[in-house]
Amino acid sequence: MNILLVIVYVVFAVAALLTLWRIVRGPSILDRAVASDVLLTEVLCLLGAEMAINHHTRSLPVMLVIAAVGVFGSISIARFVARKDDAKR
Repeated sequence: MNILLVIVYVVFAVAALLTLWRIVRGPSILDRAVASDVLLTEVLCLLGAEMAINHHTRSLPVMLVIAAVGVFGSISIARFVARKDDAKR
């Protein structure tokens, strides 16, 4: 296994663990939403780094689906929080 790939995996694993900690401990739904977006971004970066190191594009469709899920998830959480704020007024 390529040593560069191992270093990338370790760095992203530490970042993912810290992000998971924020998802579990986040005091509000917005903190959890931002942390889940960060986690999806970390997964995208990890897949992109692996593709660049191994010189292939097989993971590109997976990256597109993950990006779409992240965008739609953020939009739905924003709409949920906006409705919740309107109900308080």
